[in-house]
Amino acid sequence: MNKRVECVVTGRVQMVMYRDFTARSARKLGIVGTVRNCTDGSVFVVAEGEESALSQFLLLLRKGSMLASVECVSASWSDATGEYTSFTITY
Repeated sequence: MNKRVECVVTGRVQMVMYRDFTARSARKLGIVGTVRNCTDGSVFVVAEGEESALSQFLLLLRKGSMLASVECVSASWSDATGEYTSFTITY
């Protein structure tokens, strides 16, 4: 059964290729969902897929892109809704 994780990522995560890093990481792991910047400087991620892949994904989110400095990744787990068919960046 697929799971869903919603994350708020804080730190230096905007203007450092973090959304692109997130999308590439998700696609490699077979995860679907979306990532977008928030007005408060954080990044919001919704991801759905196998629980083991999502756990790996969270580790990558905590590491971040080469230029990013991640302070915190708060994650909320639930059952997948099936609303996504790919992983997209929202601009």
